[in-house]
Amino acid sequence: MNIRHHVSDTLLAAYATGDLAEGWSLAVATHLSLCPECRKRLAKFEAVAADMMEALPAEADVSGSWDAMKARLAGSDAGVALPPEKTVSKPVASPVLPEPLRSYVGGDAKALKWKPLGRGAYQVQIPTRDEETTVRLLRIPAGRPVPEHSHGGRELTLVLAGSFSDEQGRFARGDLEEADEDLQHQPVAGSEEDCICLAVTDAPLRFSSRFLRIVQPILGI
Repeated sequence: MNIRHHVSDTLLAAYATGDLAEGWSLAVATHLSLCPECRKRLAKFEAVAADMMEALPAEADVSGSWDAMKARLAGSDAGVALPPEKTVSKPVASPVLPEPLRSYVGGDAKALKWKPLGRGAYQVQIPTRDEETTVRLLRIPAGRPVPEHSHGGRELTLVLAGSFSDEQGRFARGDLEEADEDLQHQPVAGSEEDCICLAVTDAPLRFSSRFLRIVQPILGI
């Protein structure tokens, strides 16, 4: 796997200090599971963060949404059922959803209840306990475009299967695109297979199509 698009230093530093909302943390953690280069970068940020923690007063509150995400992954009362451990006796196909995402949603892509968005696209909404982000899995048919849109805030899009291309280049498995209010684009799924992505936003998308703006509240995007 040749990952070309990585987590920004700003996001990685915030992740290392536990200063990201749960949805952002999930996207970064899933990218890290696929990207050895970013894991090495994270180790350096964590070393700096550890030095900063040592300098904090003993009574300082360092809890945050990263702790909430770890609690969910540990199978706490967040309501996410973790799959039982299995003894594998023969080789199996690699899962589409890597850890920690697979345990976080309770199974691999085929086991999830995908809801139609129209034009062959599907989504799975992923609940979180933060009030900042909206998290979902998207499945876009091979060769099909996503409607042109801009953003009301930040959007992280992590490719898990297939690929897509837009004004910022081609994104394949493991690649992470970070978009903001300045980016207006129309991603197009690659022709090789359906594109499955993890998408995290903190504001609704701004569609160019008037029709999509009308039905947007119904679709929940």
